[in-house]
Amino acid sequence: MAKFILSAFADEIDMDLQIQMNVLEEHDINYIEMRGVNGKGLVEYTLDEVEEIKKQLDKRRFKISAIGSPLGKIGINDDFDPHLELFKHTLKIAKIIETNYIRMFSFFIPQGDDPEDYRDEVMNRWSQFIETAEGSGVVLLHENEKGIYGDTPERCLDLLETMKCDYFKAIFDPANFIQCDVETYPHAFELLKDYVYSDHSVVPCGQGDGKIKEVLKELYNRDFEGFLSLEPHLVSFEGMGKLERDSKWKDLPKGGPLQFAITAVALKNIISEIKG
Repeated sequence: MAKFILSAFADEIDMDLQIQMNVLEEHDINYIEMRGVNGKGLVEYTLDEVEEIKKQLDKRRFKISAIGSPLGKIGINDDFDPHLELFKHTLKIAKIIETNYIRMFSFFIPQGDDPEDYRDEVMNRWSQFIETAEGSGVVLLHENEKGIYGDTPERCLDLLETMKCDYFKAIFDPANFIQCDVETYPHAFELLKDYVYSDHSVVPCGQGDGKIKEVLKELYNRDFEGFLSLEPHLVSFEGMGKLERDSKWKDLPKGGPLQFAITAVALKNIISEIKG
């Protein structure tokens, strides 16, 4: 039986953790994919500071679905050693925060260059991530960010198959594939469906080209169990003004809370349709 668990990049609601939790509670969401909190990135905090954040989460019974890290979001020619040290620090944070997942990337390729020219270095760096994480109980999740090595489904699959690791999975981000002129469904989904960890969107589900409903229906039929992470940076999209005037949203403050409400309800509606 499929099970979709909603989570969110709550720093797009507000950087203040208490406000993040207030808004999520209104939508019956008690998982956060923690990226930014109380003014800076989670991975920038000391371990003692992370302990304090964990206490705040526990007090209100919130859990962390994954760490939204910047790991792999440097240039492929940038110094890797400090980045590997940050990864080791993030593994310790994952243990304290009690999450088994870290969102990661596969390095920005110089604009205009052929990503294949950097394949060996990408694989070398990811091999070090994999080796370092062995035995930690943490699953490394690769997101298909535009401009990195793994920004197409073919190169994502290459990375996953080359690593051949049971604690390395894919995050399926339709919006990023669209930005790379890739057909999200069925093309990208069919290539990566056996590796998929989760799905998140940038415009309200059903209003863009990401074919969110089709992807989620396929996952539902495959008895998928996992997180759907909402990343509601809806600064501007066609129809936003109309939605803001709707009676359901008119009393919400502008910015993060309003944008999150629109996104969360859109996703919940699609899930309800799929379940019938």
